[in-house]
Amino acid sequence: MSQLNDLLLTWESNYKKGLLSFWVLLVLREQPAYARELGALIEQASAGSLTADDNSLYRALNRFEGLDLIRAESRPSDVGPDRRYYRLTAKGVGLLRKFTERNILIFQRHEVQQRLEALFSPAEAAEEV
Repeated sequence: MSQLNDLLLTWESNYKKGLLSFWVLLVLREQPAYARELGALIEQASAGSLTADDNSLYRALNRFEGLDLIRAESRPSDVGPDRRYYRLTAKGVGLLRKFTERNILIFQRHEVQQRLEALFSPAEAAEEV
């Protein structure tokens, strides 16, 4: 069972790296945010299934800004220097929609739902033992 858990952790690690882009864009579609705030918003929106360190977030934000998916603006902070707040651009919204249609909404298809339900059926569980 330990090997299975190790495999699961490796798979989840790779999976979550790919999902960071999705969650950054999804959260910024809802509201502008600065980098540190964004990490907490992503963790909350993903029900704790995804956390991102500051370096990963800054790399993603810089990459997205360079691609014109997001824009930053400086706003005064109550404590310390101004903060850079990021917001999604129209191009970012378009990309998020296309990605979601192709990679997320597929799980709503009846055939996919049937396969997922079969995965957790009593017969499937009996095969694991």
